[in-house]
Amino acid sequence: MNIVLLLLGFAGLILGGEWLVRGAVSIAHKFNVSPMLIGLTLVGFGTSTPELVTSVQAAMVGSPGIAVGNVVGSNIANILLILGVAALVLPIAVSRNAFKRDGSMLVFATLLCVAVVVMGSLSRPVGSLLLVFLFLYLGSTIYLERKHKSPAGDVYDAEAESIDAAPLSMPKSAGLLIGGLLATIIGAKLLVGAAVSMATAWGISEAVIGLTIVSIGTSMPELVTSVIAARKGQSDVAFGNVVGSNLFNILGILGVTALVKPLQVPATIISFDIWVMLVATALLILVAMTGWRITRREGALLILGYAGYILYQLVTLA
Repeated sequence: MNIVLLLLGFAGLILGGEWLVRGAVSIAHKFNVSPMLIGLTLVGFGTSTPELVTSVQAAMVGSPGIAVGNVVGSNIANILLILGVAALVLPIAVSRNAFKRDGSMLVFATLLCVAVVVMGSLSRPVGSLLLVFLFLYLGSTIYLERKHKSPAGDVYDAEAESIDAAPLSMPKSAGLLIGGLLATIIGAKLLVGAAVSMATAWGISEAVIGLTIVSIGTSMPELVTSVIAARKGQSDVAFGNVVGSNLFNILGILGVTALVKPLQVPATIISFDIWVMLVATALLILVAMTGWRITRREGALLILGYAGYILYQLVTLA
């Protein structure tokens, strides 16, 4: 029954996230919102909604291992698994100018996340600080792009165009938006409940469940978006999706979660998994800057790295 509930939760998160993004993008088009702004905010926030709702739900029911593990595990999966799969589908070209800004911000956010996690707790002041950095990043990006279009802005445009948002009436768009939000909330509730029950039944920590099963499930929207973009030949969208999602996960999801419910970080995440996330981010920088292209071979190596991480988690359970 827990597995059934888990699968239903995943389905709710994936479908809900897709409906929410499509509805929001459709409404934004009706108000003539620029593609750059849609790609930067709606697509970025929308694909990260499953992680957001799941982490907040987990924190509210007293499961910090799932709440924090979901964010850390999702960032690891985004880089090693999702980017690796996208590179296997089509080698990814990286825009040097776009990466200078967004890549630098990702490095800063990751180092900030490591510092916060090592402190051992996520308080409301810490959550507020993370959100301040997110809004500063969004605000400065919008200002700079309106002043002078950059290669990063072209990536945001492409992200907006990658969303299948056929013209819909306002009621249908609003219905998709509200229905997607409800499906995401219900899916997160089912997912967290099933994950907590499975951790108890199997005698393992909630952090391990959050870092593996939950994080992979909540990362499915990013996987679908990145693979579709790669198949369409929009490899820069796949790369930008991973970088943007990881930024939102750290600054937005951890920030909101800590603001809603302060929590303690599990010791296993402090001692091991947060450092894996740091190494994965360093690998992202490395493969991106070597020729400004992520090849199929590098994609395969990233996937092997993720397989090794999952294998380690399984071995430590034995």
